Amino acid sequence: MKRILVTLLATAFVATVTFASVAFAAVPAEVAFEAGKMGVVTFNHTAHQAVGDCAACHHKGVEAGACRSCHGVDAAVADMKTAAHKMCKDCHKEKGAPNGCKDCHKK
Repeated sequence: MKRILVTLLATAFVATVTFASVAFAAVPAEVAFEAGKMGVVTFNHTAHQAVGDCAACHHKGVEAGACRSCHGVDAAVADMKTAAHKMCKDCHKEKGAPNGCKDCHKK
């Protein structure tokens, strides 16, 4: 019985580590958002992972894809500009991070 339990625990551990490795291997270090006349917003994904909870931005789950897979596509969902300004600026204000236009937007 102990041998079965140890085997099951080891299998679960290996599966978890494998899944985590695959999931995090696909995470981009940076994501660039085209912001029209305001230039490009380069989002440092790696730095934000260290300070935030993934679910704060990936509110539909990581498997739902990138922000623009819903925002700017589905009329029932806020467009990308509205969503980013609300989420990003509110979080930056809360955490005391830079939140001026030119802090994120680079022409």
